[in-house]
Amino acid sequence: MEPTGILAVAPSVLAVGERFEIRVKVLGTVRPIPCKGQYQTQKPRLEGPFNRNVERGIQFLDHVLPEYAGRLRVKGDEGLEGPDVLVFDGRDQGVFPGDRRPIRSFGPFRFWTPGFHFIRLEAETGGVEGQVNPILVLPAPPEERLYWGDPHWQTFFSDGIRCPEELYAFARDEGFLDFGSITDHMEAVTDRQWEYFRAVTEDWNQPGRFVTLQGQEWTHHDPKRGAPGHRNIYFRGKEAPILRSTDPDCDTLEKLWRKLDAIGLPALAIPHHCANVLMGVDWEQGWNPRYERGVEIYSIWGSSECPGEAGNSRPIRSLQGEQTGRHVRDALRRGYRLGFWGGGDIHDGRPGDELHTAQPDVPGYAVLYPQGFTAVWAPALTREMLFDALATRRCYAATRRGLFAEWKKLPAGRLGVRAAATEGVAAIELIVNGETAGELLPERKGLQVLEAEWPVALGRHDRAYVRIRTANGEWMWLSPRWGGTKEDV
Repeated sequence: MEPTGILAVAPSVLAVGERFEIRVKVLGTVRPIPCKGQYQTQKPRLEGPFNRNVERGIQFLDHVLPEYAGRLRVKGDEGLEGPDVLVFDGRDQGVFPGDRRPIRSFGPFRFWTPGFHFIRLEAETGGVEGQVNPILVLPAPPEERLYWGDPHWQTFFSDGIRCPEELYAFARDEGFLDFGSITDHMEAVTDRQWEYFRAVTEDWNQPGRFVTLQGQEWTHHDPKRGAPGHRNIYFRGKEAPILRSTDPDCDTLEKLWRKLDAIGLPALAIPHHCANVLMGVDWEQGWNPRYERGVEIYSIWGSSECPGEAGNSRPIRSLQGEQTGRHVRDALRRGYRLGFWGGGDIHDGRPGDELHTAQPDVPGYAVLYPQGFTAVWAPALTREMLFDALATRRCYAATRRGLFAEWKKLPAGRLGVRAAATEGVAAIELIVNGETAGELLPERKGLQVLEAEWPVALGRHDRAYVRIRTANGEWMWLSPRWGGTKEDV
């Protein structure tokens, strides 16, 4: 079989001379992986007993070549040191015992010049190539690095497929994520099952390699009980009580906040697909500044940033579509201080590299989009540091892993941003109080790095964020800045 594509990932931020590896998988035709398992079938593995949800019609798919032996040529820009050729030998590859799929890491590589760098991989036969994400190389070791994750997955215990061990294994070894979280619908999970969920989450938490968060989804869109909308709940440590919207002591938003207050643990409660008619968030029920530190602005359902007529090219189309007054801009207008998250809401067992859109026969899937990602600036890859960065809104949302964006450090009265994308940055737009206050369109197409600055002084009640569009129609949303006094953290 000839490859159809190459997916390659490297760290987003490095220091000059710092060693790194490139994680690579060679893609082929999408194929279903059947349900298969007996008493001796260990998990995780490719073929497993939970690979299909019969009621919903969701099937576990794979798009990595089942076998491959070949060579990829490395095309790097100035200052790259490392192998010129990456070799898949057909044996020393894969992620499970006996797995021969072309998935593995290569290195070491190093960059000897600062600035943004780009690497391209080319298959020696077939003409297929892949781009590595932009890499920012700094003259000295960075105080913070950029970590990528998807904090929103479901398992077969509710309305997804595959078991917790399989999802964590995929996220780390095939989705190439730095962090993630199972956020199953707790209304379908028993107390004893929750103990198992928590134990598996701890087993897969590996600081410095792959971080897991204790997470769950509080699922409440029943109009007979107030319909406040869903919240994903995350805890800073390993202690995490179960929270169900069907329990009498937790069946309203007010009761959820009271219960979290009584528990007394550091926690985050993140609204998602907020603009949807059926599952969306009723902002009129208020905002909890202690727990609601962010909002999932984008997922497979689409973007909840603003309505389609306001420049949203990926409006929610599923489950009756969008509802006016439920967008993220509406929450910001109310004064709610929310950082921006991207997530998957993954149901197909593939966090970090979903294939929902390859299953158009599943009811509702024909109108879904590729998943989203959360990028987090943190000093190190630990659960506590990631949680603290998310709580202080040191994060942004993106529709593809590796898209780079950050606020520039500028004097008061000026706002600026720089962004990078392998395919080129097509537009940077500054949104102040819900309206476009500045826009930069590059003079020529294909610029992989673009910087913008505007003379903007934010007043006490002003809020500003930036959205960035790439040449391929991908998006990034930088978490807002607020004017006035220093915000509480």
